[in-house]
Amino acid sequence: MPIFPNLEFEQALWLEGKTRLVGLDEVGRGAYTASVVAAAVILPNDEKALSRLAGVRDSKMLSREARVRLVSSIRQTAVAYGIGAASPAEIERFNIRGATALAMKRALRRIGTYDHLLVDGLRVKELGLEQQTAIVKGDALCLSIACASVIAKVCRDGLMYKLAARYPGYGWENNVGYGTPEHIAGLNRLGITPHHRRSFAPIRALLQCADGA
Repeated sequence: MPIFPNLEFEQALWLEGKTRLVGLDEVGRGAYTASVVAAAVILPNDEKALSRLAGVRDSKMLSREARVRLVSSIRQTAVAYGIGAASPAEIERFNIRGATALAMKRALRRIGTYDHLLVDGLRVKELGLEQQTAIVKGDALCLSIACASVIAKVCRDGLMYKLAARYPGYGWENNVGYGTPEHIAGLNRLGITPHHRRSFAPIRALLQCADGA
């Protein structure tokens, strides 16, 4: 049976008087190409409003069409939301963990004040915030995080579709920059682009081969 995220974590914190709870998630951390994107979402403690989000799930479990449709509902329902990104150059400078935290900080700056973070997976120490709850498989279990994952994925996928039109041959319209056989074949045939993450092992190996040629 499919697992749908719920409000168990939010309700516990609402009962503590924390009203502005942020669901925080990133997309694109493992991709070979382009920015890592984070989204932050604050949902209302309002049962009627939240009923509009009944179809929200972990973004990876939704079709492209469903994600696009749900983004509109999330934006209409949320008290606030923000999107942040860190570029390939920033990934090289700070490493992927540091760049992911940077994207999250940028998303958080767009939503104003907040009381507590709900984050997917592990605590993000680089945020420098104690008031956070890390939830394993949070994008599948926690509605606020699931909403953030949908917004972040639609945003990043949209970027990759545009880049796919400019750089045909890598299959980005299908793999959105991840290391699929089609993408790797494109790398071997066409070489790297300015949008590839040069510190990632497969890209670094290609660069080393080119330098040794």
